[in-house]
Amino acid sequence: MTMMTQRITGLILALCLASPAFAHTDGAGGGLIAGLLHPLTGPDHVVAMVAVGLWGGILGGAAIWQLPVLFPIVMAFAGALGALAVPLPAVETGIALSGVILGLMVLFMVRPPMAVAAGLVGAFAVFHGHAHGAELPESANAFAYAMGFVVATGALHLAGIAFGTLIRSPAGLIAVRTAGAVIALIGVAFLTGIA
Repeated sequence: MTMMTQRITGLILALCLASPAFAHTDGAGGGLIAGLLHPLTGPDHVVAMVAVGLWGGILGGAAIWQLPVLFPIVMAFAGALGALAVPLPAVETGIALSGVILGLMVLFMVRPPMAVAAGLVGAFAVFHGHAHGAELPESANAFAYAMGFVVATGALHLAGIAFGTLIRSPAGLIAVRTAGAVIALIGVAFLTGIA
């Protein structure tokens, strides 16, 4: 893990452990901390967000930061649509498919052109963001909550990127590809209703 990755991860962890008084900007507990915790409480969200970082790490170059930056930006806009109750069909199916497809991209080390990778990641971010926005607690401070879930998403992406750097060694490559297989299987479990 690079020094920059360690510092960013440390900052994110410090934010996650911040005092509740700092987080409760609306007095009802639906602020920053609620937003930070929300993406971490659903395994379907966690695996897809880690997979984005893993895939960015595998693709290398600009993708290592472009995909993990694109996802939360698109997710935030889609979150606003979800909070406004703008309908989006098949949200849960889209979330489950994100785990399946992104897991397979990691497992098989798929390296499409950046435009294709960004389009795929952006499309999945719409489903994840919409779900987060639709689940926004009524009493929440929407801005603080959104900042929280964007930061938590970034932390999950960083975890994926850090894990993805293991591909430099033969054992690490096996570990990363195995992680892709596990992510895809978790996605299948959600898609089929097993999980």
